[in-house]
Amino acid sequence: MKIAVAGAGAVGGYFGALLKKAGHDVVFLARGKHLEAMKKSGLVVKTNDQLLTIDGVFTDKIEDFADCELILFCVKSTDTESTAEQIASLQNDRAVVLTLQNGVDNEEKLAQILGGKRLLSAATYLSSHVEEPGVIKHSGRAKLVIGALDESLISFRDKVADLFRQAEIFVKTTDDIMLDKWKKLLWNATFNPLAALSKATVGEIMEHKELRKTAENACREVMRVANKIGIPLDEEMFHRTFANSGAALKHKPSMLQDRLKGKRMEIESLCGFIVKKGRQIGVETPVLQTLYSNLLFLETHR
Repeated sequence: MKIAVAGAGAVGGYFGALLKKAGHDVVFLARGKHLEAMKKSGLVVKTNDQLLTIDGVFTDKIEDFADCELILFCVKSTDTESTAEQIASLQNDRAVVLTLQNGVDNEEKLAQILGGKRLLSAATYLSSHVEEPGVIKHSGRAKLVIGALDESLISFRDKVADLFRQAEIFVKTTDDIMLDKWKKLLWNATFNPLAALSKATVGEIMEHKELRKTAENACREVMRVANKIGIPLDEEMFHRTFANSGAALKHKPSMLQDRLKGKRMEIESLCGFIVKKGRQIGVETPVLQTLYSNLLFLETHR
C-alpha cells in the first residue's frame, strides 16, 4: 500500500518506519533539521535493543501525498486544521486518513474538513521521542486500538489493522473508538498538564503527596465531564489510571517534553477541551481550570 505519514516525529516516524520495513511504500512529511537529517542519512529508529535505519521519500511538500491510499495523521493537535486543509486541497478523495493524535477533539475537526466517511481514528499507546534530528528512540511495547468513524470504513479499518500486524505492531479493533480515546484522554489530562506546569515526571507526581492529590482531583474532573455527556468512565478506570502509571516512573509526558524543547504544547486538546466542555454542560473543573490558565500564561511567554 502507498502510505503517507503527516508528521514524521516520535509517533508517525516510528509507525511509518515499521510499515516501510514491512514492505510498504511510505512517504514521510517533516520539516526543519529533522527532515534534513532524514534526507541525508535516512530515518533511524532505536527500538528496545534494535537499531533500524529506513529509507524512503522524506519531504516537506504535501503534494507528495497525492497518490497515497492511507495517510497517518500524526501532527500535533495545534496543527490539525491547517494540515487537514492542505490534505483536502490535494483532492485525493480515495485516501483514508487515520488519526493517531492525542485528545478527543481532533476527529470532529477532521470530519468537518475531510468528511467522516474517509476517517479512521486510533488510540495510540507508545513510549517514544525524537532523540536527535533523524533519530527516534522507542522503548516498551507499542499498541494501537483502531476504529472507524463511519460504518462504511469497517472493512478498510480491518485491512489497516492487518497492515500494522504484519509490521509486528499489536493492534485491536473497536466499534466504539471514541470510548477508547476518552480512556486515553483520562490518563493524558491527569498527568500531562500537571507535568508540563511542574516539570515533574509521572513518577515524581505519583510519589509527591500534594502533586498526586492534584492529579487525582484532575482525573475526577475528567470523569465527571465524560459521564455527564454519556462516556462511561467508572471507578475502575480511575484506579487503573494510577495503577498503570507506576510503571512509568521516569516518564516525561508529551506536554512536558514540548515545554522543555520550547515547542507549542497541546494545551487545548489535553486540558482546555475538558475545561470548556465542563462550562458548556455545567460541570465545574477547578483543578484543570487552574492548570489551563497557568499553561496558557506560560505559552504566551514561550
